[in-house]
Amino acid sequence: MTNSTTGMAAATGPVAPGRDNAKELDKAFRVVHRRNIRNGLIFIAPNFIGFAVLIMFPVLTLFYICFSEWSAFGDPTFTGAANWIRLAKDDLFWTAFWNTCYYALVHIPLTLAIGFGLGVLLNSKLKGRAFFRTAAYFPYITSIVAAAQVWNMMFDPNSGPINQFIRVFTGGADGWAPGWLSTTQWAMPAVIIVGTWREVGYFMILILAGLQTIPTELYEAARVDGANGWQQFWKITVPMMRPTLFFVMVTLTINSFRVLDLTLVMTEGGPGTATMVLAQYAYDTAFQDYEFGYSGAISIVLFAMCMVVTIIQFVYNNIKEK
Repeated sequence: MTNSTTGMAAATGPVAPGRDNAKELDKAFRVVHRRNIRNGLIFIAPNFIGFAVLIMFPVLTLFYICFSEWSAFGDPTFTGAANWIRLAKDDLFWTAFWNTCYYALVHIPLTLAIGFGLGVLLNSKLKGRAFFRTAAYFPYITSIVAAAQVWNMMFDPNSGPINQFIRVFTGGADGWAPGWLSTTQWAMPAVIIVGTWREVGYFMILILAGLQTIPTELYEAARVDGANGWQQFWKITVPMMRPTLFFVMVTLTINSFRVLDLTLVMTEGGPGTATMVLAQYAYDTAFQDYEFGYSGAISIVLFAMCMVVTIIQFVYNNIKEK
């Protein structure tokens, strides 16, 4: 009888775990869960420590320095709102503020439009597209100092090839051509042209990556329904690219507001103050005038500008996704 019972139990499968077995399984799951959390923290710890030491701590320190007077020697002296009162009356600050807005308002849509156009074009079955992708991205990894020197020679109002080409259509050698970096009216447009040329390849790669995630079945179904290329672009491409475009817009906006290296090596903020931007004004105030407290106040304004515009973009994107 015992043998038959054992055989029946073996035939019907394993016995359901009892309460003790369930407790042991639950304990094992919790051990594995804690181990996974520990391993995850170990992996992110170097990045988090670097962020805390190199970014978070300096930013928090900046909020104290902007209310103090400090020349990088000795201890900061708390001065209350003195830096902010000075900021409100500083004509050069307001000039740099509006120059920064001017650069961002032109550079952002121009770079986005050209990057999107190149992304769509190089996502098609174009002969030699691998070469053109590399060529478009190459300016982004080129030394900004070398690129600026070359562009300065190209923008030369007398012997530069750009003005020589323009004069072909404006009356020959005596025809009209912009003064570019030597005039206050054309210096900022010249900087924007170089900035767009330098960054458009990077954002083209991001957009291209987003375009390649769109299922081709959607376009095939749209063509079956009779949609033309323009309708496919607005009804399929643009909606499906919203997450990628949102990331591109946020990154492009931050890069535009904190532009520094380009104006520093091309114009040094000139001629006059035509290309002086907030980042350069903060840099000059800190490392030339040694007024780190006042420079901190300028940096806080720049930080607030980036923060406000980014929040607006987040809110707008959330509204569109609902």
